[in-house]
Amino acid sequence: MRFEWEVLQNENPEPMALFSVFQTTFLLALLSLRTYQSEVLSEPLPWAPESLKVFINSTHQCLHLQWSVHNLAHHQELKMVFQIEISRIKTSNVIWVENYSTTVKWNQVLHWSWESKLPLECAKHFIRMRSAEDDAKTPEQSFWSNWSSWEEVDVQNSLGHDPLFVFPKDKLVEEGSNVTICYVSRSPQSNISCYLEGVQMQGEQLEPNVTVFNLNHVAFIRETGTNIYCKGDQGDSIKGIVLFVSKVLEEPKEFSCETQDLTTLNCTWDPGSDTGLLKQLSQSYTLFESFSGKKTLCKHKSWCSWEVAPESQEMYNFTLTAENYLRKRSVHLLFNLTHRVHPMAPFSVLFTDVSTTNATMTWKVHSTGNYYTLLCQVKLYGEGEVTQHNVSVEVDGEQLFSGLEPDTEYRAQVRCANANHFWKWSEWTHQNFTTAEAAPSEAPDVWRNVKSVQGHSVVTLFWKPLSKLQANGKILFYNIVIENLDRSSSSKFLSIPAPANGTELNLDQCSYQIHVTAHNSVGTSPASVIIVSGDPGNKEVEEERVKGTEDGFSLSWKPQPGNVTGYIVEWCDRPRGPLCDLQWKSVGPTTTSTVVSSDAFRPGVQYNFRIYGISTERVPYLLEKKTGYSQELAPSDNPQVVMSNLTSRSFTLSWKDYSIESQPSFIQGYHVYLKSKAGQCHSGSEKAVLSDDAVCCKYKIDNPKQKTFVVENLQPESFYEFLVTPYSSVGEGPHGAFTKVTTPDEYSPILIRVILPMVFCILLIMIICYLKSQWMKEKCYPDIPDPYKSSVLSLIKSKENPRLTIMNIKDCVPDSIEVLNKQEGTRKSLTETESSKPTYLYLLPTEESYSGPGPCICFENFTYNQAASDSASCGHVPVAPKAPPSQLALLTSPENLLKALEENYMNSLGEIPAGETSLNYVSQLASAMTGDKFSLPTNPPEPALCSEYKMQMAIPLGLASPPSSGSSSLSSFTLLDEGEHYH
Repeated sequence: MRFEWEVLQNENPEPMALFSVFQTTFLLALLSLRTYQSEVLSEPLPWAPESLKVFINSTHQCLHLQWSVHNLAHHQELKMVFQIEISRIKTSNVIWVENYSTTVKWNQVLHWSWESKLPLECAKHFIRMRSAEDDAKTPEQSFWSNWSSWEEVDVQNSLGHDPLFVFPKDKLVEEGSNVTICYVSRSPQSNISCYLEGVQMQGEQLEPNVTVFNLNHVAFIRETGTNIYCKGDQGDSIKGIVLFVSKVLEEPKEFSCETQDLTTLNCTWDPGSDTGLLKQLSQSYTLFESFSGKKTLCKHKSWCSWEVAPESQEMYNFTLTAENYLRKRSVHLLFNLTHRVHPMAPFSVLFTDVSTTNATMTWKVHSTGNYYTLLCQVKLYGEGEVTQHNVSVEVDGEQLFSGLEPDTEYRAQVRCANANHFWKWSEWTHQNFTTAEAAPSEAPDVWRNVKSVQGHSVVTLFWKPLSKLQANGKILFYNIVIENLDRSSSSKFLSIPAPANGTELNLDQCSYQIHVTAHNSVGTSPASVIIVSGDPGNKEVEEERVKGTEDGFSLSWKPQPGNVTGYIVEWCDRPRGPLCDLQWKSVGPTTTSTVVSSDAFRPGVQYNFRIYGISTERVPYLLEKKTGYSQELAPSDNPQVVMSNLTSRSFTLSWKDYSIESQPSFIQGYHVYLKSKAGQCHSGSEKAVLSDDAVCCKYKIDNPKQKTFVVENLQPESFYEFLVTPYSSVGEGPHGAFTKVTTPDEYSPILIRVILPMVFCILLIMIICYLKSQWMKEKCYPDIPDPYKSSVLSLIKSKENPRLTIMNIKDCVPDSIEVLNKQEGTRKSLTETESSKPTYLYLLPTEESYSGPGPCICFENFTYNQAASDSASCGHVPVAPKAPPSQLALLTSPENLLKALEENYMNSLGEIPAGETSLNYVSQLASAMTGDKFSLPTNPPEPALCSEYKMQMAIPLGLASPPSSGSSSLSSFTLLDEGEHYH
């Protein structure tokens, strides 16, 4: 486009020049027009606002503007509009624009107020205004005056030098309002937190030292206000405010006015819920009457008094205004004074001419003018009855009551209302009176209880007190006349003071007629007659069971074929108490059923009823017996069970002292529970699960009189638990602790019968043995022979130790033992024994060659075992260095040798008589250098090897070979021939 335009300019320059000239001329004309308009508009209007002043009300957060309009002619009025702008913090931040229209007069000062939601201390404010004539024909844009200069409002300059401020101070708002809170800090670097009732608030920073908090829908907390405070983190002082929140003021309800004496109006209303403010801030009530133009400030929140005008004003138009600091509410009431009459209560109520059945009541009323008639309402309250009467009254009232009961207290009350224009009844006026007494109208209800004691009858008389309607006064005493029917001339008189209701009589076996009468201060009641027969003739009657309900016991009986005058039902209210509270009920002769009810009936208590018929001769006789519970309960306790006859297969349970009559229900039988580890139930029982999930066997006893039970089919040596509990139609007895029992062994009785005699015999034998202990010791285990008394010691003649009395092994080295056979009555000499060529048992060394001295031989004689063991020494026997191998060992093993020796020894003990064989020690010490058996070597060689021989043995000849040479120097034991023994 630019290119084409340039081409056109280049191609046709003349038209382009004309266009440029035209454009320039148009722009100059337009500029001149705007300049003219600007000059015209800049001229001030003749009625511009002047002298603008701004006043601050911090308490209400308001700015009050004041200005005037000059150049108005005298008495000139001009309708003007003023446009007001308000800026915050800076002039460009306009927050409020409003047009204020008013009629301006000459020399008039104008006012306008603006309420700020933000406290004025929180920020600067700027205000300016302009004006114009308020003419609908002229558009506003064409006549506004110039703006006035900005007026600055800065409250912070007057705050002082405290480091922290919180605004607004003590502000009052309605519940549900929105409130703006701010703080002003002199230390911008301080971190300040603000709290509403202890809860931190989140705010918005308005300026570096100002933060704003917006609270929406504030709630009422308490009358003393809501606490708000701020504090800094640099130790600045805490500053706070109290925000008073008021509940919304309600409009008065049920506004009404009335008069009692036509001189004062009493106006009342319901103020509704309280605003919840302190007394100085709470609402007030004002009463204004438009016809008279009078106004009064009410001293109370719910009522107010108004003096009736003396000029007989009948119509009243009231306006009731409720007002508090925040709002007003009003209600109106228009009425005629004569239609709002509420009479005062009657007074001077009296009763005259009071008799047994009549009384007259009088009263007075307050006057409300000569032309007013009152309608009075009278009520009479008697024994459960209320009667009402209406009476027209001007000054005094009167009412007659008739048909009253003697000796009865009545309560009468009266109230009145305007008969012409009914508005409200007056308050009731009450008064009581009592009619006069009369003689009792009914005979006492009498019953008796007869017991035969040692040939005479004890008769207990009972009578019920007469009701108030029957007594017709206070009963003072009861007269009893007792007539003997068998001897008509004999009678007895008794007087029983009230309030007694019975007495006891001791009578013989004759028949008596008893008269009972009640007496008060006026007269005597009719007599009640009852006959006590000398022969009661009560037959045995079977007892029946009845079931009670919440309403009582329903009893019925068979009608009697003969003539009866009525029936008596007898029972006790406290059958288990210390005294039987005997009760009875009389019914007519045609009635064969009745319901017996009593507040004293309790669940779980058995009640016994007896039904008597009254003959024409007035003699009672027993017809039926009945027993039952008003409500059956589960049995309260279990019987005390005794276990007996315990065997391995059964045991017996019994509970003889268990009373079923004292239980809270009819016992139908018993359940026997049996627990066992096996858990098997036999015939006659069934499995049952208890409340603790335990499984057991249950036996059922259907007969409540059966109080024994045999538990059978048990296992020997088994553990069981049992429980016996009664059951009724409503449940079982308590499942308490089970009793434990263990069956004995099946053979234990037999064993006991055998073992006990044996144990007794053994104990007897032990006792005898203990008493004969010395004799038993000598026979069974005699003392070991004393070595000091051995005869062997007499053969030893020790030269080195002549004082030696005990033979020690260390003092002798045995080399051979010779056993001599003695014939009865002869003793062989030593030389004779040598010719017999005894056989020797050689003690052989254990090694084939030995170059040293012979082995040590330890010989232990059992007879001298103690001495030998104590010495622990050996004799020494030299052994040839070279011996034939055949001489170095026995021909059999030691075990076989010992066994053979033992057997031979034991057999020989019984063959050789005592005293035929003796043991001679041929040589105690043997030496290779000398043959002296009684001399000891001077220097015996020290043994290098010792062999112990712990016992002496007799060796049969077949177990050892004789030595090859009789001159062998080896020591040996003499082999015993068959039939020889050693001791």
